[in-house]
Parts: sequence; structure tokens; C-alpha cells
Amino acid sequence: MRADRFLDTNILLYAFATDPARSPAAEQLIAEGGCISVQVLNEFANVCQRKLSLDWSEIRARLGVVRRLLGEPTPLTISTHVRAIEFAEQSQLSLYDALIVAAATEAGCTSVETEDLQHGRSFGRVMINNPFKQNP
Repeated sequence: MRADRFLDTNILLYAFATDPARSPAAEQLIAEGGCISVQVLNEFANVCQRKLSLDWSEIRARLGVVRRLLGEPTPLTISTHVRAIEFAEQSQLSLYDALIVAAATEAGCTSVETEDLQHGRSFGRVMINNPFKQNP
């Protein structure tokens, strides 16, 4: 289990999707392990319900798979909130993206795996990595 990287919501969504370009890589990332936060679980459930129109029993089943594979999520605390506000203010991130970076920082991760933030950008010791980015 890799505890040095943080998986963003889009990694979980692609792992359950049938996207031939992204699903295999997302599944591999989850199989290798990583950290997530309660926010990631909430965003995942929200997209499953609102955009994918899954019923709650299917959503709970998917959440159960994620938690079995990745373990307990990093909680969102007042400390996470304060750090996220600082990241948002200093780096012009949305609050929700800043919460991802703050949770990764608090979990001791060195990377955030996502396609939603700028590949290669650093926030302290946390670097953004887009695992779907094709090398030129």
C-alpha cells in the first residue's frame, strides 16, 4: 500500500468507468494503493448519484470497494480547512482543490494523482501528477 500519494476523485471515477484510455491506469493506481480523504468519498458519491444516476445501494457498494482497497480516508478537520484557505489564497486554487492539496499534505503524501490540477505544479512537498498525461 502506497501512502506517499493522494488519489483525487477523478481517479476513483475512472476506475469504475469504461474509459479505455483512463480506466486501466486508474485501476492500477488504486491497486497499488494511496490515500484519499473524506472529501474524495463525498465527491465520488455525489457524482455517482447526480451524474451517473446510480441508486444509493450501488453507490454504497462502490464506496465499500474503495474503502476496502484504500483503507480509512484522511479526515477533514479544522486544521485541513485552515491550510486549504491558505493554499487557496496563496495559489489561486478553488477551495475544493485546495482541500485536496491540504489533505494530501496532512497525510504526508508527496504527490496528488489527478487530471484536474496543473501537472508538475508543487505545493510545498506535494507535487501534482497527471497519470493520464502522455509524454511528448
